Amino acid sequence: MTPTLTDMVRVFGRIGLLSFGGPAAQISLMHQELVEKRPWLDEQTYLRALSLCMLLPGPEAMQLATYAGWRLRGVTGGLIAGGLFVLPGALIIAVLVALYAAFGDLPLVQAGFLGVKATVIVIVLQALRNLSRKALTDTEHRVIAGLGFIAIFAFDLPFPLIILGAAIWGYLSFRVDAPPNAVPPAPNAARPLRTCAVWLTLWLGPLVLLTVTGQDLLSDLGWFFARLAVVTFGGAYAVLAYMTQTVVDQYQWITTDQMIDALGLAETTPGPLILVTQFVAMLTGQITGGMPLALAAGAVALWATFVPCFLWIFLAAPYLDHLAARPKLSAALHGITAAVVGVILNLSVWFALNVLFGTIPQKTWGILSLPWPELATLNLQAVGLTIVAGVLIFKLKFGMGLTLAIMAAAGLGLHFL
Repeated sequence: MTPTLTDMVRVFGRIGLLSFGGPAAQISLMHQELVEKRPWLDEQTYLRALSLCMLLPGPEAMQLATYAGWRLRGVTGGLIAGGLFVLPGALIIAVLVALYAAFGDLPLVQAGFLGVKATVIVIVLQALRNLSRKALTDTEHRVIAGLGFIAIFAFDLPFPLIILGAAIWGYLSFRVDAPPNAVPPAPNAARPLRTCAVWLTLWLGPLVLLTVTGQDLLSDLGWFFARLAVVTFGGAYAVLAYMTQTVVDQYQWITTDQMIDALGLAETTPGPLILVTQFVAMLTGQITGGMPLALAAGAVALWATFVPCFLWIFLAAPYLDHLAARPKLSAALHGITAAVVGVILNLSVWFALNVLFGTIPQKTWGILSLPWPELATLNLQAVGLTIVAGVLIFKLKFGMGLTLAIMAAAGLGLHFL
């Protein structure tokens, strides 16, 4: 079924507005909208696309949306889907920066966000449950998911290494029990070269222009976030430490406290968490030259961060069916999907710990390093809000949007009490 452009704007606009909760919740939401509710994508195509997006640098959920749009309506569909996934969150971030600059720590907003964060914990648990049911179809893949979680949670292994290991495991463990699928022809070699030339020019051309015209702050921001876009494997969490070190210590654009606030606010907006780059850039511009420079800096950060996502997808997407039709490569992709479940579980635990506890030091035993929350810093309000959100979603079956609104109001109510 090929949807109309109007239908795509409506559906992907809804996904963009409701894409709270990080990659796990966003991936689950897209599965619900594109596979379960509508026959736009089949299950195997969706999971193969997810595996592909996890291999690429950049926000995997945004790239998955872009792939889905490309699959349905070509480049136009990809631009619509990817753009609408980012736009709502970008607009909200812009408003939050203006409020943050004007009113400091925003206690009322933070109180409302506590309810939203508690809801996100439950949304992510629901997403993990749904995704694991689809991806972990046998004992082998459940083992891969478990090892993926342990590797990143307890041993802090690099995400690309975990994905590579899962792919090799899947590839080597493939057993021939069915005739191979017919392999579709690979795309014409000239098409990827043309795609690469066009999108590289679109991506880097404005940054070169900023450099040659002497816009030092904007060009520094643009080139830094362009470099970040190339190394952001596994989503924003994988590069947050590097990003914090650079913007706080090296460039001294913002303070550590401001970086923590930026992350907290970015976590509670729709869209990819890597929108924190826009917050950092806008806050830097606001501090340096007021709101006009803040708006320009935000636009540069968004361009440098998200244009390469379209480049990666439009280059790689035509090859997905070609690769998936090869049984061993398909098995490697399935292994990656299983490892992704474990990695997203790690992100879920990390997020829940940071919402529910105030202090979470690391404890080390040899090569093991685990977050060890201090029980005295447990936030009982956050615990209570999380329980209420769980009842609304799991027991009463409330929708995501309604639950988020109710829980934000509940957080404000606790603040006034």
